[in-house]
Amino acid sequence: MSEAALDRENAMTVAAFRSGQAVAALAAALALAVTAPAFGQSRGASPSAQPAPQAAPQNAPAPGDVFGEDAALTAKTIVYVKGSGTWDKTFDIISGSFKKIKTYLDREGIKPDGLPMTIFTATDDTGFDYQAAVPIAETPKNPPRGDIAIGHSPEGKALKFVHRGSYDDLDNTYEAITNYLDDQRLEAKDMFIEEYETDPATTDVKKLVVHVYVLIKGGQPAPG
Repeated sequence: MSEAALDRENAMTVAAFRSGQAVAALAAALALAVTAPAFGQSRGASPSAQPAPQAAPQNAPAPGDVFGEDAALTAKTIVYVKGSGTWDKTFDIISGSFKKIKTYLDREGIKPDGLPMTIFTATDDTGFDYQAAVPIAETPKNPPRGDIAIGHSPEGKALKFVHRGSYDDLDNTYEAITNYLDDQRLEAKDMFIEEYETDPATTDVKKLVVHVYVLIKGGQPAPG
């Protein structure tokens, strides 16, 4: 693939996520906890609103944060809800999926065995396919029915990026990821995983931590 074509494909792949994913990013984690009334306010801000200061200390990378680090994803047993939707409905769709999972886990007395995640399996300008998932230690004795299922998370070579700070700034993180892929001549699959380290219901919105995993076509490792 030519350099120009590769740049265009990476830009289109990640841009589709940037168009609406900042809303979906933390909707998933929010649904696992109690209500967070302030969530919808930031994404609905008026275009004329004054931007937050760029150099806020809480948005600065912490020691040990990675950006483009090789990651070997291993398959985990997950409880998940699979679906699709449009970007303007991301919050309702994904948060609703996690509420279903939480209800099932609570009823069966099953504890999560890892961080909650949203697996975006396909995107375009208008919508997305996804799996809202929570890892568990083993397949439950009483498997869920209906639209809740048991499966495995993606495995293989990926790149890990850490987003630290306001979820408003996730758009900037995805733009930086696009630039990184272009600079390193890497071609991304149309699949991203967001893993939520902090609980948005109890964490200051400017101190949120989200791990973004980008699966790479051919499993190419990052150069260097």
